[in-house]
Amino acid sequence: MHFVLLWITSTRDSLTAQLILKKMKKILSILVLNLIITSNVMAYEEANYEVVKQNKVYEIREYSDRLVIETKTSDQDSGFRKLFKYISGDNKDKKEIKMTTPVTQTEKNGNMTMQFYIPTEFSESNVPSPNNSEVKVLNIKGGYYAAIIYSGRASDSNYIKHKGILEDQLKKDKISIISKPIRATYNSPFTLPMLRRNEVMFRVNRNT
Repeated sequence: MHFVLLWITSTRDSLTAQLILKKMKKILSILVLNLIITSNVMAYEEANYEVVKQNKVYEIREYSDRLVIETKTSDQDSGFRKLFKYISGDNKDKKEIKMTTPVTQTEKNGNMTMQFYIPTEFSESNVPSPNNSEVKVLNIKGGYYAAIIYSGRASDSNYIKHKGILEDQLKKDKISIISKPIRATYNSPFTLPMLRRNEVMFRVNRNT
């Protein structure tokens, strides 16, 4: 009886150890991916815009047309990996493409999507086509966007808080919101919270 109990305990401990090891491998792979991205953070190209209005809460920017790669995402990690593979050479031209900022997320037709901006050296005529059918190259038409900038963790609660602040202020200022909220992040997960740049944006009526 004592031997049986020892065998059950040993088997249970072995299974627990295997589960822990599996989780550690997943965490390590994510950390390695983030370290690769972080190593070139100073070289990131940012989407160009002109600030046309600014107050204590938000600013309104005018963006020109810009190319993005986009994918539907069930969670941030899965969407990020698909887009990162594309810029790492998983495309028809096997071409590596520089990372840009911000990484954006928004809802489209009931699905959450994630976007990477394509560097300005590319156009619709020379941008590589994706190998993955779940990754699309899109041209986002220029327009006006209201943006609130905040630091701290890129958490859901922080995002929801600042989305509410921006939305309330735009309503008070009688500025028409014409899009779903856009969540924008500029830094790697290893950036200290107080040094992070996060944003929430809405496309707004260009008559504002």
